[in-house]
Amino acid sequence: MELRTAYIGMGSNVGDRDQYLKKALEKIEQTNGIMVRSCSSIYETVPYGPVKQNDFLNMVANVQTVMSPDELLQTLQAIERSLDRKREIHWGPRTIDLDILLYDHENIVMEHLKIPHPEISKRLFVVKPLKEIYPELIMPDTSQSLKTIYERLKDEEGVRLWKENNGEGEFGLFEN
Repeated sequence: MELRTAYIGMGSNVGDRDQYLKKALEKIEQTNGIMVRSCSSIYETVPYGPVKQNDFLNMVANVQTVMSPDELLQTLQAIERSLDRKREIHWGPRTIDLDILLYDHENIVMEHLKIPHPEISKRLFVVKPLKEIYPELIMPDTSQSLKTIYERLKDEEGVRLWKENNGEGEFGLFEN
């Protein structure tokens, strides 16, 4: 089985937001066939979309996996459910949201999964942490550099550093 690289966007805006991020990372790391390689800092973000709700904590994790994109999606959705994720309101509040942003440099289009995630280039709360851990990225679907996308979005309001990844503690973010 070949090791593949994926980037997972993570967000939470319900309850103890940083603990949901931590628990999700722990569950990802404890899953056979997935290893967390690195994590971005955590950013606090105003909600995206029309639903009035609390601010999010967002980050990106780089993982290596032997899973196919579909298997990885199913695994991430199972982790969301185990952390009480409810899918009641589109773009609504959630304990945890786990999105596959990238899977190697592949363009994947399935009925239930598109990789790269189709909203990356519109969302500073994804671009900023992704740029932190993968600054040289060239988007597989558009051949546009992440730096170019960041320059277009960087002046948008509402994405601020919440906790810097200093390399200490669990995942560089949480006390051991």
